[in-house]
Order: sequence, then structure tokens, then C-alpha cells
Amino acid sequence: MTKDILSIIRENMSTFSKGQKLIANFILESYDKAAFMTASKLGKTVKVSESTVVRFAAELNYDGYPAMQKALQEMIRSKLTSVQRIEVSNDRIGDQDILSMVMQSDIEKIHMTMEETDRQEFDQAVEAIVSARRIYILGVRSAAALASFLGFYFNLIFDHVTIIHTTSTSEVFEQMLRVAPGDVVIGISFPRYSRRTVKAMQFAHDRGATAIALTDSETSPLVPYCTHRLLAKSDMASFVDSLVAPLSLINALIVAIGRKKDQDLSHTFAELERIWDEYEVYEKAEEDQ
Repeated sequence: MTKDILSIIRENMSTFSKGQKLIANFILESYDKAAFMTASKLGKTVKVSESTVVRFAAELNYDGYPAMQKALQEMIRSKLTSVQRIEVSNDRIGDQDILSMVMQSDIEKIHMTMEETDRQEFDQAVEAIVSARRIYILGVRSAAALASFLGFYFNLIFDHVTIIHTTSTSEVFEQMLRVAPGDVVIGISFPRYSRRTVKAMQFAHDRGATAIALTDSETSPLVPYCTHRLLAKSDMASFVDSLVAPLSLINALIVAIGRKKDQDLSHTFAELERIWDEYEVYEKAEEDQ
């Protein structure tokens, strides 16, 4: 797994100049604050010039300060406690309109996900799911909502889907007992990453199954165990996990698979419509009088 920026800073501390060491020490001690500071503000905080901050980013092999700042922001989401998340978010929001800021952030995450998604990787994941013998889906804590949504539609498309419901690590392995080559295991996890999901992906990998990780970056602990990775940008809105972009990627995955299973799906929904109508599953719109 790729080293995070804090590890890189610690390893290179002896090579930094006096000014760079001031920046490095501040980041190591207050990475939650540094991640959202401009180069100018960070320089003023540690009493060095803005150009020294920019050179520090280059020293760490980043293409400018914004790239280093982005690495810091991605890293801290997996390290911050809920209390720290609230503090950081309050600093970010300030006096801004909360509704506009949160929704604009979600829009940006969807756009970034759309631009950065590897189409070939996406298509390979679709093919693996369509041809799978059995499909297992796991997401816990806030990711459980994504797993449930994906499982709901997969159960309409396939007849061999298991949504892993769990309150303990042992229950995960009990429900995955028969995972084998030819099966697909979809693990969903975003910062703060679930250890249960990571262990489940490792188990799937060790059993020779195709493991598909739906996560946020190459540094995610799910990535070393996955066959295919679907990366979607997530964010933290205070103590809340903002998972709008992952849900949008799941929508695309369901639609792509639906297109592959078009004829079977048409028969399935024709039968479902008959059942829904017969057993009055849905309220019928009142006719105009």
C-alpha cells in the first residue's frame, strides 16, 4: 500500500532545511489544521516564506503545494476521530451557507469521480459480476446503506446474491464460508475504513474469488486484496460521511449490468409488475374525477 504523507515526512526529516523542518513538524503535530491551510497561511503560521512552503511540497515530490494539500486531505479522513472531524468542518465552513457548501462539495466529488474513473476497470468489473457464480456484497457502518442499495437491485437481476449482514468479524466469515473461485465479493468501505471489510476482502482474495473494491483511493487498505477497484471520491461533512459520488458510481454499475442482462431483466420486471399489481404492492394514482 502507498505510504501516507506523514510517513514520507518522517523518513525524510533529516534531509530538510531549518525552515522545512518547521513546516514538517507543524504538519506532523497538526495535520488536521495544515490540510486546509493555503501555502501563505501555513508559511505565516510557522514563520517561513510562502516560497519555502512551495519548495517543501516539491521536496516531497508533489507537483506543487495543491497536490501536497490534496494528499493531506485524503489521508486525514482515515485518521480523524469524530470530534476532530467536527472541529475541522467547523473551521472549513465558517460563516458560509451550509446547504450551498455541502451540496457544491458533493457536485465536485461526482465530477471528479466521473473524470478519474478508469473505464476499462469499470467494464472489467461489470463483466466479472455478470459472469459470477455467486455474488457477495459487504459494507458496514455508513457503507451499509450503499451495500443495501446495491443488493436490492442485484437481487432483482441475479438469483445468487448474498448481502452480508454482520455485527462481528466472525459472522462475516460464517456467511462467506463457501466463497470460492468463480464467485465475486464486492467490498465497500470509505474513511474511516472498516477492519471487518478489509478482512473480508483478504479472505475472498485468499479463497481465489474475484474481489471488487468500491473505495476512495489507491491508498485504501482494500486495494491490495482486490482484483478490480472502483474508486469514488468521498468526503466528510462534519461527522457525516458524504457518499454521494460512490452512490452515483453504484448507479452506473447497476445500469451497465442491467444493459448486459437486458432480455432477462425485461422478463423479470414483467413478472414483478404482474405480482405487484395482483398483491397491490404500490398505491395507484387516483384518477382525475
